[in-house]
Amino acid sequence: MLTHLEIRPETARLYGLNSPELVEYLSPYHLGYHSFWLEANTAVAFNAMAEKAKDAGIALAICSAHRPFERQLAIWNAKASGKRAVLDANEQAVSIKGLSDDAIVDLILLWSALPGASRHHWGTDLDVFDANQIDVKALRLVEAEYVQAGPCAKLHAWLVENAHDFGFYFPFQQGQSAVSPEPWHISYFPVSQLLLPQFDRAELAILLENSDMLLKAAVLARLNPLVDEYVLRIAQP
Repeated sequence: MLTHLEIRPETARLYGLNSPELVEYLSPYHLGYHSFWLEANTAVAFNAMAEKAKDAGIALAICSAHRPFERQLAIWNAKASGKRAVLDANEQAVSIKGLSDDAIVDLILLWSALPGASRHHWGTDLDVFDANQIDVKALRLVEAEYVQAGPCAKLHAWLVENAHDFGFYFPFQQGQSAVSPEPWHISYFPVSQLLLPQFDRAELAILLENSDMLLKAAVLARLNPLVDEYVLRIAQP
């Protein structure tokens, strides 16, 4: 759990950082133990929160933590090419055939960040689920799983009530973020609040320009408003 990893330099430069410290977090809620990488302070706080959740019968588990640029790029390109489902604001799959590049970009950004602009790059933001209620292989990360009779509804209600005691909150909320509400996505505010103001859109432009990202021209043509809307406009605790 104390293995250390450095974020790639080109990604670190986006946030004015030299070598952000990530630590390995071993999750027992997968086939065998599965490694996730978390920012060091985030890992300590999450572990404490997971221990507390056990008292409520909740197995607070991670399904996504630190995500490198290459992984976010692969997600983006899979959606931009039609190989992976693109969802509208109501979580319904839509066909991108015949849509303009700008329209496709806007649809993807409802649920997926630009490569280089994902909060998952920091190691402070996690997607979580209740492993006592649903197997990670069955998890779809849709709202229905986290409300009413959904398998993670109890977890979400518990996080709403208790996450702030450990420094976590939901950055994507209805009416407060351009990204669609994600009741599974939590952020460690004491660190993430320090990283966001350091975001360097000029470095992002360079990074994307030198990548093989699909829809690159459409994104770069309006990068500033996209950053304003989908990176900087988030909910506050």
